[in-house]
Amino acid sequence: MPADDNIQHQITALTERLHHLNYQYYQRDISEVPDQEFDQMLAQLAQLEKDYPQFAHPNSPTQRVGGTITKQFPTAEHRYPMLSLGNTYSEADLREFDERVRRGLEGAAVQYVCELKFDGVAMSLTYQDGQLTQGVTRGDGTRGDVVTSNVRTIRNLPLHLRPAGPPQPADFEVRGEIFMPLPVFAELNAEREANGEALLANPRNAASGALKLQDSALVAARKLRFFAYSFLMPGRSMFPTHSASLEALHAWGLPVSDTWRVCGTIEQVLDFVHEWDKKRFTLPVATDGIVIKVDDFRQQELLGFTAKSPRWAIAYKYPAEAARTRLHTIQYQVGRTGAVTPVALLDPVPLAGTVVKRASVHNANQIAALDLRLGDLVFVEKGGEIIPKITGVDLASRPANAVPIIYPTECPACGTPLIRPEGEAHFRCPNERACPPQLKAKLEHFVSRKALDIDGLGAETVGRFFDLRLVSNAASLYDLPAKAAELAQLERMGEKSVQRLLTGLEQSKQIPFDRVLFGLGIRYVGETVAEKLAQHYRTMDALAAASATELAAVPEVGGVIAESVAAWFQEPENRQLIEGLRAAGLQLALTGEAPQPQSDRLAGLTFVLSGVFEQHSREALQHLIQQNGGKITGSISKKLSYLVAGDKMGPAKREKATELKVPIITEDELLAMLPTSFDAEDAVLDQMLGDSTAAAPTPAAATATGQTPSAGAGEQGSLF
Repeated sequence: MPADDNIQHQITALTERLHHLNYQYYQRDISEVPDQEFDQMLAQLAQLEKDYPQFAHPNSPTQRVGGTITKQFPTAEHRYPMLSLGNTYSEADLREFDERVRRGLEGAAVQYVCELKFDGVAMSLTYQDGQLTQGVTRGDGTRGDVVTSNVRTIRNLPLHLRPAGPPQPADFEVRGEIFMPLPVFAELNAEREANGEALLANPRNAASGALKLQDSALVAARKLRFFAYSFLMPGRSMFPTHSASLEALHAWGLPVSDTWRVCGTIEQVLDFVHEWDKKRFTLPVATDGIVIKVDDFRQQELLGFTAKSPRWAIAYKYPAEAARTRLHTIQYQVGRTGAVTPVALLDPVPLAGTVVKRASVHNANQIAALDLRLGDLVFVEKGGEIIPKITGVDLASRPANAVPIIYPTECPACGTPLIRPEGEAHFRCPNERACPPQLKAKLEHFVSRKALDIDGLGAETVGRFFDLRLVSNAASLYDLPAKAAELAQLERMGEKSVQRLLTGLEQSKQIPFDRVLFGLGIRYVGETVAEKLAQHYRTMDALAAASATELAAVPEVGGVIAESVAAWFQEPENRQLIEGLRAAGLQLALTGEAPQPQSDRLAGLTFVLSGVFEQHSREALQHLIQQNGGKITGSISKKLSYLVAGDKMGPAKREKATELKVPIITEDELLAMLPTSFDAEDAVLDQMLGDSTAAAPTPAAATATGQTPSAGAGEQGSLF
């Protein structure tokens, strides 16, 4: 076999194998191979595609990790308008809908398909010859944004359909809902709260925001999922019924929720509505109603459309469930970053499938806006059906002795006077060195799954050790082996538990630098920022020596994050902590060789990049400058060599550069200063693949590339 044919065969075989493994994992909850083997195959495929791009498949599994930078999303016209459905909150309206349908069909027998209405983002997907070719948002129903590169990162969405079930049309469209699973949403909000960021309102907004991100790698990190609910093709459908098309989509490998049902009467429809009124709260996805469709496609054609919606379908929306209960007191919780969050303690009340005893009040502003008082009867709802929140006060029932709530001026845990930074909603305790709940929360964060993930040392255990004064900070965890005998005497520990803990501590010394950095809990430094900083500086020492201005020039790191990181490393106690971790043997540098400079063409020159660029992403241009000896900075000064101006650059930077007589150049002019053989995007890809192909993948690498070791059926359940 000729060499090229052999390479093409390898790429095709790996592509098909990985597509199959993804289908087994995300559709059937089956892990056919260990995660390490999966990641090694994926890395091998990525390298082959890089070396032989002419043989790469457009829907390769390597597209799952993202990395495409989209400056602006083009729009596309929908072949079939994405109309809205008529909504109702009334069962009487459902009966009227049934009567209209039967009149329109002149009394012919009719069946309905009832489906849960998932609260996400409507998406139109085009498949041609079994390959995903385009993903378009609803937009205005006539045109939408093309977000194909972002859609390709969704793990349970097949890029290549399975050759099973009925024959597939050469060209057809799938409509469905992209959503963020509730556990992912809760985890994302917990991380945002710990970092002092505003919480996302609900999973739908979180999914919508993710799909608008310009970097598809960031979209991949949001762990979005997809459910298909509609099949469309040119001309008359190849299926007699909607239910038959759903079965075919499932057979072809598309995720279809297994909660739909064919109903022969309106009474059966109402039974379905009643069944899921409470049952929906057990699902790992937000729902807000039921969609009822006439099953027979010929009957749908006969019924037709109004100007805005089909006559053969309707959406029943469950009313927002609310409850009235008594507010007893406000408890103030101190988080890892010192944010003091008020939590209302309530009389227990059933709400949306659970008994609610506590509700979020967010901050002092909301307490004032609601005019909350102790003893009030308050209305409670579940925001996005997840987080209970107080939405109002029954003022007519306010008791005469209701006590106004006075927000504390001192930390409820350590007594330190609270501060409220300008522009922030939360009051904060600045005593991060000695405030017990802050110290405990930092330890819990350090040992968490996304950070050091120390086996045998979860949040509860490390919190217990802190209370017993066995540990005080992250570095002190590595003194625990010397206390093994003492640990074994603790209740619920024992020799086996202690040995597991000690093994976990030893194994954590191999956790990569970026996760160690994330584990430090620096404010605003989440997983993505930690990874970017680690890739850019490669060692903890280089990162610690960087100024705020230099940090701000790193991709995904803005001024606020840069100031926070620089301030953290300036604290002597934090530098002492780093030395303790170094002495314990943790990874404080990236393994493998740093990317070698391509040339010294830009040696001695400094650059600021501003705006959106056409030929390369900003990250690629920054990397390009550094690989040719130049330096990146975030501010304009007299010492700056060049301001590289892209589209939509802010006028303030241009004015300042002009005032200081700093040369302003275009992207083309920058590229003209470099060796013509240099490819910025390839350089970034080399950097991304460098460490992952040099050693066996870590659990973090498995998460980034394909199969998540801890996901499995527990995360996905029957719906995923």
